[in-house]
Amino acid sequence: RRRLTSETSIYLNLCQYSFPFLLVYFAMPLVKIFARVGMNKAIPLKTLQSQMCKIWSTKPETTKLVLSRVEDWTSESYDEDCYIDIRAYGKTERTREFVLDGMTQIQQAFAEHDLIANVRLETYEGERYFHVPPKK
Repeated sequence: RRRLTSETSIYLNLCQYSFPFLLVYFAMPLVKIFARVGMNKAIPLKTLQSQMCKIWSTKPETTKLVLSRVEDWTSESYDEDCYIDIRAYGKTERTREFVLDGMTQIQQAFAEHDLIANVRLETYEGERYFHVPPKK
């Protein structure tokens, strides 16, 4: 039985405090999309989910997109419409080149909807993965 490190515990507590719904979805590739409240461009989640499933060869049931509207963010480096934060299982076939190519394809998918995306992706190991799904 593994114990949570203090860093993991703090991270989970922050997620629960900031985004209480996120803890439910750690089991699947999670795509968090952040956009400013004042941005008037549409973000078609279903269409983008379909495009991401094609890019990563995943299913909609295992590819969750969550949109969060935020007041503002620092923008010293980039002028993006959306900040995309992806957390996915680190499979051996997902090499650095494969992942970077997929991230570029995600930027292109957002560009098809006139959205500039700043994409970040983090992988995790299976033994360090926990999930408590809702009961049916």
